[in-house]
Amino acid sequence: MKRSQFDCAPGCPVELTLGLIDGKWKGVILYHLQDGPLRFGELRRRLPGITQRMLTKQLRALEQDALISRAVFAEVPPRVEYALSPSGHSLRPVIDALKAWGERHQGASQRTVVAAEPAIS
Repeated sequence: MKRSQFDCAPGCPVELTLGLIDGKWKGVILYHLQDGPLRFGELRRRLPGITQRMLTKQLRALEQDALISRAVFAEVPPRVEYALSPSGHSLRPVIDALKAWGERHQGASQRTVVAAEPAIS
């Protein structure tokens, strides 16, 4: 997967970070790997909306960006586990902050919908 070159404009570090965890699935994959290594099938079960092809593509991109590691065990059938790399672990505060913000935002938007509904008499 080809990566963009980033100039050193003021927003460059933010652009770099968002470029590494962009898309619908990478952040969610990193979130689930915070609890420890997972096999492909376990990840797929935790992400019911993702296709096998997309999960493979996202895992390869995260591995290429050194955010996760892939361990292959010499067994029959071969066992493959994905885990956060040290760089991936360093994103934990970012992922946790995104989760916390999402929970707050989800709660606020639900309160707004309830408040906007007219009372039935």
